[in-house]
Amino acid sequence: MSAAIEGFISGFPHFLIMTGTAGLILILASTLYVFLTPWKELALLKGGNGSAGLALAGAITGLAIPLAACLASSVTPIDLIIWGLVALLLQLIAYRVVDILLVGLPARIENDEAGAAIVLIAAKLSVAMILAAGLWDPNLGRYT
Repeated sequence: MSAAIEGFISGFPHFLIMTGTAGLILILASTLYVFLTPWKELALLKGGNGSAGLALAGAITGLAIPLAACLASSVTPIDLIIWGLVALLLQLIAYRVVDILLVGLPARIENDEAGAAIVLIAAKLSVAMILAAGLWDPNLGRYT
């Protein structure tokens, strides 16, 4: 059997466990985010509010960015869970701060103002990128 096939066979279970764990964390964090926001994205989406969809898509993507940084450097599922939860907790706190600082944003999202959703997306993705970069440990030469 070739080395590539052997490598796949030995590495694939680890890949499934790690990406499955990251996916589960992302689903849990996204669900928590929906409960923490001052507007109700799912109800707004069902009503055809595109701005709520944009805002939720930006939030989910923003949650995935620091989680991906954790996944890239984690060696074990426990390592991923610990750093993934730390990163996502910080991200959810940052999201609440952004939601509070952008005064009047909930009403603008509820009124389906795409401009407000775009600003919210930019703010949340910016926070996600900064947080992901903050996970880098220069002493280790890898993400924390």
